[in-house]
Amino acid sequence: MTPEELDGIAQTELQAQASIPQTIHVCVAAGCLPCQGQEVKDALDKEIGARNWKGQCRIKGVGCLGLCVEGPLVSTSNGKLYKRVTPADAAALLDGLENGPVERLLCPTDVPFFQRQKKIVLENSGVIDPERIEEYIAALGYRALIEALTEMTPPEVIEKIVKSGLRGRGGAGYPTGLKWSTVSKAVGTQKFVVCNADEGDPGAFMDRSVLESDPHRVLEGMLIAAYAVGADEGYIYIRAEYPLAIKRLKIAIRQAEKLGLLGSNVCGTHFSFRIELRIGAGAFVCGEETALIASIEGRQGTPRPRPPYPAQQGLLGQPTLINNVETFANVPPIIRNGSAWYAAIGTEKSKGTKVFALAGRVQNIGLVEVPMGISLREMVFEIGGGIPEGRQFKAVQTGGPSGGCLPSECLDMPVEYESLAKAGSIMGSGGMIVMDEGSCMVDVAKYFMDFCMTESCGKCIPCRVGTYQMHRLLDTITKLQATPQDLTLLEELCDLVKNTSLCGLGQSAPNPVLSTLRYFAEEYKSHIEHGQCVAGVCGKEVQA
Repeated sequence: MTPEELDGIAQTELQAQASIPQTIHVCVAAGCLPCQGQEVKDALDKEIGARNWKGQCRIKGVGCLGLCVEGPLVSTSNGKLYKRVTPADAAALLDGLENGPVERLLCPTDVPFFQRQKKIVLENSGVIDPERIEEYIAALGYRALIEALTEMTPPEVIEKIVKSGLRGRGGAGYPTGLKWSTVSKAVGTQKFVVCNADEGDPGAFMDRSVLESDPHRVLEGMLIAAYAVGADEGYIYIRAEYPLAIKRLKIAIRQAEKLGLLGSNVCGTHFSFRIELRIGAGAFVCGEETALIASIEGRQGTPRPRPPYPAQQGLLGQPTLINNVETFANVPPIIRNGSAWYAAIGTEKSKGTKVFALAGRVQNIGLVEVPMGISLREMVFEIGGGIPEGRQFKAVQTGGPSGGCLPSECLDMPVEYESLAKAGSIMGSGGMIVMDEGSCMVDVAKYFMDFCMTESCGKCIPCRVGTYQMHRLLDTITKLQATPQDLTLLEELCDLVKNTSLCGLGQSAPNPVLSTLRYFAEEYKSHIEHGQCVAGVCGKEVQA
């Protein structure tokens, strides 16, 4: 595959698209499929056939269009977006191409949810057919790979990533270029690149949506990373609960191999790289790098002490680069557009954009991509549309089970790595759950502790026993049966588990408890000293 051949594929695809005057995009990602997204597409296809419009209008299945709460979503080439479409609406939608939009189904796009976003990772989501490599190529796909292989040395690729300021989007925010540089310099008989697609946070669906909507972008990012660090073999570790993402990844890998963009002598160069999928059983702990490596190797997914870090001694004891889906998805546009372009977005220490899964008690539940540094208030009340039913905002939880719950006084803080950490939370992989006054923060802490307790691999005592005991104490508090001594013990356990657990699961498990103790101490006091839950959630089973 030469640059000229790639251009030829792109031009052929663009000409084919231009030959059909109208295109209707139907979301067939996991968020819309349960709402009859595929049935809507089938009905539109059937109606096109009945009208003999195949040369006039094309029905295209695409990835996530963002506003999941209003699905199934359908967009047209004349810029109209329709919400809550049913198969029975097929004829009306086609009539609307000639007679004006279907007003009852229109979804406004001149609102902050759409206008405040800046799409880099999601630029192709909802636009291209994720199962056709030709559409990805026509959208500048694989240009960055060919540029890297034919015009840049591996150190130059790494330098570009370093200067961009890209940080790992999996949670910790470690500088991506620095990690690549470490793997590049490490000595081994073989090197590996691993994509961590084991997205396990409750309420998180960012990586799944990217893989379902634009799988080739992730493959391209992995290929560029492999060239930069000197790897010839890669793995995508993805949980079995993501069957649609798995299906589209398999299709994408076959298509890339067929065109010579993946496999031996990529694009006619001396660089070779192969990618395999590894399907995980859904253990949250396998999001931790060393546990993920153990699972790929066929062993029980449990962490090991670090150092040595995977960058020096990872898969099969060899240097291994591990980044998550969103991190790899950022790589091709950085190579195409330059590090200065990317570094100009975001804040001084948190560059670029971040994809968030906005969920919970908020009007606009869905997938959004915004510049780093946007405030929580803008996320919740502008992009999110505020709290439904006229209720009051209480807290927003960021970072999944490893994150924290932030109150209204934190709403004006910027969403960036350092500010979130200072406030007692983390960026995490991008889950953001909004809560109103109907939520009891002690009960919320118990929910996340139950998750961590259940997902603990049990290898180290602080996590195995500590999370159990913390959950027991929180359960006692929510039953309105706790004493002040129980609260003291809970605080001591938080410190113990945080500082002595083997891996990040245990080390971060106390975060929801610590943040709710910090910002909602009066709720704990009310439960313990007055036997009352201000939200009216706790103690019901006891009273009954």
